[in-house]
Amino acid sequence: MKTKIPENVTIFDTTLRDGEQSPGVSLTPQQKVEISRSLDALGVDVLEAGFPITSEGEFEAVKTIANSGLNAEVCGLARTKQEDIDSCLDCDVDRVHTFIGTSEIHMQHKLRMTPDQVIAKAIEAVEYCTDHGVKVEFSAEDASRTKIEFLKDICVAVTEAGVSTINIPDTVGVAIPSAMVWLVEEVKSVSNAEISVHCHNDLGLAVANSLAAAEAGAEQIQVCMNGVGERAGNAALEEVVVALKYMYGIETNIQLNKIFDTAQLISRLMRFPIPANKPLIGRNAFAHESGIHTHAVITSPYTYEPISPEAVGARRRIVSGKHSGGHGVNETLQNAGIIVTQPQLREIVSRIKALGDKGIRITDPDVEVIGKAVLESTPEDQRVLQLEELLVVSGTKVTPTATVKLLVDGEKVLVAENGVGAVDAAIKAIQSITPKSGKFILTDFRMDAITGGSEAVADAQVTVEDEFGNRATARGVSEDIVTAGVEAIIEAVNKLILTK
Repeated sequence: MKTKIPENVTIFDTTLRDGEQSPGVSLTPQQKVEISRSLDALGVDVLEAGFPITSEGEFEAVKTIANSGLNAEVCGLARTKQEDIDSCLDCDVDRVHTFIGTSEIHMQHKLRMTPDQVIAKAIEAVEYCTDHGVKVEFSAEDASRTKIEFLKDICVAVTEAGVSTINIPDTVGVAIPSAMVWLVEEVKSVSNAEISVHCHNDLGLAVANSLAAAEAGAEQIQVCMNGVGERAGNAALEEVVVALKYMYGIETNIQLNKIFDTAQLISRLMRFPIPANKPLIGRNAFAHESGIHTHAVITSPYTYEPISPEAVGARRRIVSGKHSGGHGVNETLQNAGIIVTQPQLREIVSRIKALGDKGIRITDPDVEVIGKAVLESTPEDQRVLQLEELLVVSGTKVTPTATVKLLVDGEKVLVAENGVGAVDAAIKAIQSITPKSGKFILTDFRMDAITGGSEAVADAQVTVEDEFGNRATARGVSEDIVTAGVEAIIEAVNKLILTK
């Protein structure tokens, strides 16, 4: 390594410019202003507010942001054209970020210019900015596919013209970390300007390449919140700054504990969902389901978490499912104020695993109602009635029928009944089976879907009453609403019998 790793790195945020260029994203000027305030509160050093020449709305947004008293330095993007730069200057920005393609691909097929013409345009743009008293950052677009000698030549030229920062873009994300180190070192060898990088994520290396650039001495990194941006996006602000701090000991001005809330705001306004497995900010970033993992994390979080979720404003989630163990489920129950015995916990875990094996996603509220159902249930050795099998047939041209097989004091009894619906038919079947001591009428029946969606776990709560006015209340929980109702009724009848 030829250069010293910087103690501090400037964070140049381009969420409102390159991020808004994500396919399908279009922000109103008001939304851009709202995001700019959030990013400013987060602590970004430079805020690229947009590309003002592109539209009246974009011009309005950049100008409003530039005059809103932010702590961040506000930057506007411009091609190496006077009208673009004038548009930025008219917005009162603190910095102009001007760019031109430097790879042979761009010069031949997009610009149709010679290398000398490209250098002349770059010099002209930088000098025009400095002549107007504004800081200027120059990007050699497609630098990672530019011949190194030409890249160095244009960097020398803009340095002599008075550039403040030279940005090295990996425009189509084709660099690897070692190549990015080499590029930064080569540019630093010919320029004393601040060196920046702008890495795209086409091959999933944007963050790695950005960190490699910092290793090589780059003082600034361009990023987007949530990793948004054209095609596969840009280096994710949250990943870069957390890695700089925890892996390199490099400081930034980012308030890490505001990352999660900022990410959610931008996701909502851009209508750009955050993938569940997105590092640091995704729903699963600090979620644990495996019994081995949850036990360890509850005992010592750092066993399976590289940093505390609170460090980025997130929180840990213990997820219940087919891989769950008792420690994780018990943690969820205790957080809900539900205290169970070990036998009850085993029953709850068994039910959760059974649901998970059917492909059902279990939420914390699901765990809570399952826990309450088990907690309130009659001990197995005291149950007069136990459900063995349930079969219901229903349809628009079919009479609803329920076939119920119960164990009644250990003896199997099978009955089929019709009803106005599947639940009604099942209730009639149970009523015909129950012994005299358990004869009942249903006085209350309530069914709730714990979470939304067709796979929601159903929570049935019922009240039954015998001829003497004795009442019993119970609940049943199942992925099937009829089964949930039947289990609740059988549990209530068992309680009714035990009161005799």
